[in-house]
Order: sequence, then structure tokens, then C-alpha cells
Amino acid sequence: MSNPFSYAELHSKDADQALTFYRRLFDWKVTSLDTPKGRYTELDPAEGFPGGLLAAKPGAPSGWLVYMRVDDVEAATQKARDLGATILASKELVPDTGWFSLCVDPAGAAFGLWQPMPGKK
Repeated sequence: MSNPFSYAELHSKDADQALTFYRRLFDWKVTSLDTPKGRYTELDPAEGFPGGLLAAKPGAPSGWLVYMRVDDVEAATQKARDLGATILASKELVPDTGWFSLCVDPAGAAFGLWQPMPGKK
């Protein structure tokens, strides 16, 4: 596997305003879901990789987070740790979809690792 970029997620201090802005700017198809952690909006740009939008955690800045696909999220997360990354979340399950981890590289840039379930993207 070449570890391609596979997903982009916007964490926004004002998710409603961000949703309105990006829908008007790009005319993306959006689907909002209520989850145990709050509203999550899937972004479908029709080509390229998909994305999502959610409210940023209190005190966190707005920003885009990119995810890279991996074969084994646990092994890739450990390798990132061994190389000096700070791990914010290890192997979190997205039901019926896959697993992710959240990391910060040694220079301070946040990124995600994504392992889809077999048969998923």
C-alpha cells in the first residue's frame, strides 16, 4: 500500500457557518448525521477523496485534518510514536467503517491514520 491521502476532516469553531460556506463555495453534496459525539457532516466532492465536518473541541482552533490510509492502524501508530509523534487517539472505531488514530508529528502538525474495514474505503 502506498499510504495515500484518504480523507479530509474540518474541525470548526462554527460548524454551521463552515457548512454554509463550503456548500456555497463548492456545491458539495452533504449528509449530516447525529452521532453519540454530536453532529457529523459527510462531505462528498464527487471526485477525489471524501471529507467530513464537525464542531471543534472547546478551545481548539478551526482547521483541516488529513488522514492517510494504512494497512494496520496499530502498527502505523506505534511507528509514528517511535519516530517522535505524539499520539492523541489510538485505534478508535468508526462502527461498520474502520479505525483511526490521531497523531501530531515532531514539528507540531496534526494528522490522522485510517484503516478501513475489509471491503470499505
